[in-house]
Amino acid sequence: MNASATTELPVVVIGAGPTGLAAAAHLADHGLEPLVLEAGPVVGAAVREWAHVRLFSTWGEVTDPAAEKLLAPTGWIKPDAATYPSGGDWAEQYLQPLADVLGERVRLGATVTGVSRVGRDRIVDADRDTQPYVVHFTTADGGEERVFARAVIDASGTWTTPSPAGGSGLPALGEKAAADRITYRVPDLKDPAVRARYAGKRTAVIGSGASAFTALAYLADLAKSDDGAGTKAVWILRRGISGSTFGGGEADQLPARGALGLAAKAAVDAGHADAVTGFRTDVIERAGDGRLVLVAEDARRLDAMDEVIVLTGFRPDLSFLSEVRLGLDERLQAPTSLAPLIDPNQHSCGTVYPHGHRELSHPEQGIYLVGMKSYGRAPTFLAMTGYEQVRSVAAAIAGDIDSADRVELTLPETGVCGGAGLFDQPEAGADAGGCCAPAPALVQIGSARATEPIAAAEQTPGGCCGS
Repeated sequence: MNASATTELPVVVIGAGPTGLAAAAHLADHGLEPLVLEAGPVVGAAVREWAHVRLFSTWGEVTDPAAEKLLAPTGWIKPDAATYPSGGDWAEQYLQPLADVLGERVRLGATVTGVSRVGRDRIVDADRDTQPYVVHFTTADGGEERVFARAVIDASGTWTTPSPAGGSGLPALGEKAAADRITYRVPDLKDPAVRARYAGKRTAVIGSGASAFTALAYLADLAKSDDGAGTKAVWILRRGISGSTFGGGEADQLPARGALGLAAKAAVDAGHADAVTGFRTDVIERAGDGRLVLVAEDARRLDAMDEVIVLTGFRPDLSFLSEVRLGLDERLQAPTSLAPLIDPNQHSCGTVYPHGHRELSHPEQGIYLVGMKSYGRAPTFLAMTGYEQVRSVAAAIAGDIDSADRVELTLPETGVCGGAGLFDQPEAGADAGGCCAPAPALVQIGSARATEPIAAAEQTPGGCCGS
C-alpha cells in the first residue's frame, strides 16, 4: 500500500470514553475520518460503571470544545457550567449525544486485540514507516475483523486493570481466592443490594488517594444512617499520616476535591474509620467464619474483615500493543517524554507542564497513547488534560504542526505537594507534607452533596508548588 493510499485511511481511536470521543471530534474538525472502536456495549462504558460517583470537576471543565462544536447543530444544550455531574450524567447528557452525532464512526462491542504495521512485526525495519497500521478486533458476536489505519490513538484508559492489594504490585497471596469479598471499585451504596453487603460490616479500605477518600466518606455516611449501625471502616495506608494525607483541603483549587479529603478526615475523626499506617498487605487469609485476615509484610495481622475495598490505582493494558514500538518510562509505563512531568516520586501539587503530541510521541510514528492511559501508573489526571492532548495530536496527524505545538494547559493546583514515592515510608510524620502543604483544616461539610462519592479518575497532576 503506497503512502498516498495510507493518507486516505481512517484514524482508529481505541475507546469511546470522554477522551476517545473528543479525539474523534477533533479529527473530524480537521477533515480526517475517525473510526472509534469501543469494547463495551455502550459508549462511555467505563464511566457508566461509576455512574453513581459525582465528579469533582464541573460541567465547564469536562466538555471538549471541538465536541461542543460538533453538537451545536443538533440543538444540544450544555448543562450549567458551574454544576457537578455524576458519571451517569456525564455519559447520558454528553457522551451519548456526542456518539450519536458521530454515528457509524463509532463501533460498539469491538475489542481491540492487536495493533501492528501491515506486513511488519516489531522486529522488521524495512519500509516500516510507509506501511499503514492494521488493527485487529473481535466483535460482540465473537467474530474477528481488522481495519487499516493511517494512525492510531489509544484512549482505552486503565479502568479495566486496577492495581492489586499486594504492596509489591503483585496480588497478595490469597487475594484471588478471596475475590468474593474484595472489590476494586467504590461501591454504590445507594443500591440496596450493595448497601446490604456493607451495612453493619467491618470493611478494609486499602489506598490513599481520592478513591479511598470517597469510600471512607461513603461508609461514614452509611454508619450514620438508620440501617448502617455497626458499620466500620479500617483505612489501610502504606505510608504514615502526614500533612498531605487528606489532600489540600481549602487550599485545593477544585473545592469539591478538597472537600472530599476533608470528609475522609471527618470520618476518621468521628470514629467511623480507624487508620492503620505503614501496612503493606502481603497475604490475605480466610478465617474459619469466612471473613478475611490481612497480613502485612512485617507480620502484623488485621482480623475479621467482612469486606475489602482495594483502591490502589490502575495500570495500562499494553498487551495488544506488543507489535508496535513504544517508548515508555520503565517505572510509570507512560511515554518517556511525559513521564518526568507527572512522576509521583517528584510531583503532585502543582500544574503539569504544557504537553501535547511531542511528549506523547513514540519511536513508532503515528501512534499515541492519550487520556488516562498516557499517564501509565501515575495516579493523577483531569479530563481537561485529555482534551488538550487530543487537540494537539489530531492537529499533528492532520499536518498542522503550528497548531499542534501551540499547547496551553493550566490545571488547578491540589494545594498539596509530595508524591507517593517520596512519602511512602511508614514512619512519615506530620512534617512530611511537602513543600507547600498546610495541615488540612477540618471544615464543616454541611450538605450531603459534599460527601457524595466523587470521581477518583479525575485528579490533578503537576510539579511542586514553586516550579
